[in-house]
Amino acid sequence: MTSAGTGERYVQAKSRLRSLVGGSIGNLVEWYDWYVYSAFALYFSKSFFPQGDRTAQLLNTAAVFAIGFLMRPIGGWWLGKYADVRGRKAALTLSVLLMCTGSLLIAVVPPFAVIGVWAPVVLVVARLLQGLSVGGEYGTSATYMSEMATAKHRGFTASFQYVTLIMGQLLALGVLLVLQATMSDTDLNGWGWRIPFAVGAVLAVVALWLRRSIEETHSFEVLPASERRGIAGELFKHPRALLTVLGLTAGGSLGFYTFTTYMQKFLVNSAGWSKDDATSVSAVSLLLFMVLQPLFGALSDRFGRRPQLIVFAALGVLGTIPMLTRLSAAADWMTGFWLIMAALVVMSCYTAISGLVKAELFPAHIRALGVGLPYGIAVSVFGGSAEYVALKFKDMGHENWFFVYVTVMFGVALVAAWALPETRDETMIEDD
Repeated sequence: MTSAGTGERYVQAKSRLRSLVGGSIGNLVEWYDWYVYSAFALYFSKSFFPQGDRTAQLLNTAAVFAIGFLMRPIGGWWLGKYADVRGRKAALTLSVLLMCTGSLLIAVVPPFAVIGVWAPVVLVVARLLQGLSVGGEYGTSATYMSEMATAKHRGFTASFQYVTLIMGQLLALGVLLVLQATMSDTDLNGWGWRIPFAVGAVLAVVALWLRRSIEETHSFEVLPASERRGIAGELFKHPRALLTVLGLTAGGSLGFYTFTTYMQKFLVNSAGWSKDDATSVSAVSLLLFMVLQPLFGALSDRFGRRPQLIVFAALGVLGTIPMLTRLSAAADWMTGFWLIMAALVVMSCYTAISGLVKAELFPAHIRALGVGLPYGIAVSVFGGSAEYVALKFKDMGHENWFFVYVTVMFGVALVAAWALPETRDETMIEDD
């Protein structure tokens, strides 16, 4: 190979890496803004709703969390279509702008005691904007990362979508730990919870600048203009792919939100832990969960996507009820930590490759839409309602019903994984 050819390949590799990093950092900020809501719900719930018992206030806050998910399908459709018509880069930039607006609204809205019912109204509007943003972010980000990756290391590279997703969640918990250590409980409940939302708004502006400098993917650039239509009806030409995304997302998103965002509240409200202990064990387990993603992404490059997803769903069916039952009675930090980590190792089989597998099922002209829309529908119904359903069952005195519900949905994911073609070898993603 000539030195000129080597130099050109080096420049291309450097440009690809810069775009992947830029896209990933934007993804991190998006998910930080989304998860800050859940991380600080224990503190700000009383600011937006009338006084009552803790479970009732958490139920109201979880309901708003779930409402935000109602915008996921719309975001998946709108921004997915936008990405397939105008480009992946344009859609990723727009999604960050929407997230920034939502975070800023939450940071500045006065409490219920000052403006009454308008406080929860503004909170709902902000979460709807953020839901629209995240609904489009997942499908477009999965498409961008998958198309930017080389075929040999596509699983490893695409796994960084969840690395940055988890990093965003971890950053939200890290901010919480810092504020818990530096502020009194009174100040944190009174006004300190606004700080992370303001930080999120500023970070979103930085992410917006970064995303404006990333490159468009080759798959979109070579797509003829006549095919850049983003017509949702064309998805029905791929019924197997649609049902697969729906099934995998139903079980995968419910499991993910159960063992990550809900764990902090579960440990406080069900196992009787302190807020500080629940936050710290969540932070440590999430850190290790994040580190696991590239490992499981690389394993899928070597052994395939389908076997890994079957293992994830099967272990979910077998282990959810005993794990959650044991965790609800866990009295010490280490027991809780190892139980949560066992669940997160299983979840890694799914999370590391979830976006990639879905992207590999669709052709380029409807890829972002094909990933984003069915994902948005399934995650809004099952993932977004996880906390609310869990708290509602607990409020009814039947918390174990939630354990059964999660197990059943893992069964749905198992059926989808079993019917999945080996997308590593039968991918629809075009190589450069």
